[in-house]
Amino acid sequence: MRQYTLRQLDTFLEVARELSISRAAEKLHVTQPAVSMQLRQLENAIGTPLLEQVGRKMLLTAAGVDFRQYAFDALAQLTLLEAAMAERRELKKGRVELAIVSTAKYFVPMLLVRFRQQYPAIQVVLHIHNRESIMNSLVRNEIDLVIMGRAPDTIDTVAVAFATNPLGIVSAPGHPLSRRRNAPLSILNGQDFVVRESGSGTRQSMERLFLEKGISPNIVMEMPSNETIKQAVMADMGLSFLSLRTTRHELASGHLVLLDIAGLPVVRHWHVTHLKGKRLSPAAGALKDFLIEEAGPLIDEWA
Repeated sequence: MRQYTLRQLDTFLEVARELSISRAAEKLHVTQPAVSMQLRQLENAIGTPLLEQVGRKMLLTAAGVDFRQYAFDALAQLTLLEAAMAERRELKKGRVELAIVSTAKYFVPMLLVRFRQQYPAIQVVLHIHNRESIMNSLVRNEIDLVIMGRAPDTIDTVAVAFATNPLGIVSAPGHPLSRRRNAPLSILNGQDFVVRESGSGTRQSMERLFLEKGISPNIVMEMPSNETIKQAVMADMGLSFLSLRTTRHELASGHLVLLDIAGLPVVRHWHVTHLKGKRLSPAAGALKDFLIEEAGPLIDEWA
């Protein structure tokens, strides 16, 4: 039976994630030659290349794609083994891979500060991506927990709501609609909108609402960043449909205005989500319980 070291597997998975030896070396806090040596030893043990250089890009070979999934699964099992032993020793320590959609970055750091006050020995590794990237990571079992809006329909998951997520229409202070009171939703028909990218949870919520009410906005630009969208709205490029958790400071300072429209804001929820068949480690279970039991009131105070 061929022997692979955990260090080799960790090194390969980091390179596979970054597709760059230099970036992987930075993440692992080692030199580039050390990373190259670990990869070479692993490929020699396996007997086939796992990575290839195509022009200036590094890509996984077909064998590398298969090996990545098996390596993830193997390390996940080892993590469960360590967690089970820690649980038997009644140690409140461990590591949690937590992924969040970008909109949640406005309040999650505050929650993690509070969580660490209760569990200082638990390390939480935070991944911030768009919804599509997180779904891919969830399917590959690369992460333990996800904080997101609507749970995915195409993946068998467990999702528990733990906080509200109000969404509304914001404008620049000088926009004509900013002075309307209790305006009908139909007033948005044909208005210029700056929106999140297709596939984002915020974009999907907007599209469902507008489709249901027969609203046809004029999409003038798509942007993958809430911060960029807020700047565009303040510059009077158009209106936007955003989570009000992301606009607290701009609304308070008067740089943005929440439109007074009947039926808005729409209140959705934040969920803590994981694969249905996943056995959570004690550390991941502690974080999940913290979110469900304590996060809602903290978010209401913070954002």
